[in-house]
Amino acid sequence: MFNSLFDQVDSIIVRDPAARNRLEVITCYQGLHAVWLHRISHFLWNLGLKWIARLLSMVARFITGIEIHPGAKIGRRVFLDHGLGIVIGETTEIGDDCTIYQGVTLGGTSLYKGVKRHPTLGKGVVVSAGAKVLGGFTVGDGARVGSNAVVLKEIPPGATAVGIPARILHPDLPQSADSKTKEYFSAYGVTPNVDDPVSMALKGLIDATIEQEAKIAQLEKALAKLNNTPQDAVTSDTKRDLGAIKEWLKE
Repeated sequence: MFNSLFDQVDSIIVRDPAARNRLEVITCYQGLHAVWLHRISHFLWNLGLKWIARLLSMVARFITGIEIHPGAKIGRRVFLDHGLGIVIGETTEIGDDCTIYQGVTLGGTSLYKGVKRHPTLGKGVVVSAGAKVLGGFTVGDGARVGSNAVVLKEIPPGATAVGIPARILHPDLPQSADSKTKEYFSAYGVTPNVDDPVSMALKGLIDATIEQEAKIAQLEKALAKLNNTPQDAVTSDTKRDLGAIKEWLKE
């Protein structure tokens, strides 16, 4: 029991540079207190003492500012960093070594009882401040959810979700649990060496436009030579034709 307790405390020290020692973590980290109280309420929930379990979860919410339904399943070494405003729904499942920041909601989009309404987080998932993960889907191992993202569909392992609604990025990061794991830990879901697909698409459009403009300039020069017309006149005709097309489109 004590080995598991110190294992969780040590994992917090590894992930939070502000944590100086075990005593500070045990006494001052409300995210740790919320998880411990949830362990008790979840045990009571499984025994069938659901009202007492819910009452204890409300007491934990009052003390820590973190709401965890006693039916939720939380793995080992889960770190609720800062924690204030976190809401975790009844059918949520959180894997080992996950990190969840303040203001996160792991919620459901269905009103049907007895079904999987809330998300399942794999191992090592990072959910950043203010993010909303809504629905009974799976967030893959090692995935990251950016701050204030709204996730409504499954996230593949190792990917990053950003935006509203969230879009999926695929970073090229090591997934093995070696000595570089700490180096690549994504605080607040900030992931290096990753390109936003929207920005990449815009860049492609800009590059294509520049290439087309260069070709148009070459064609204008060729037409000017063939017609013995100054290039400026050809450019003026082209602009006039484009203006006419725009006016026609407006009509």
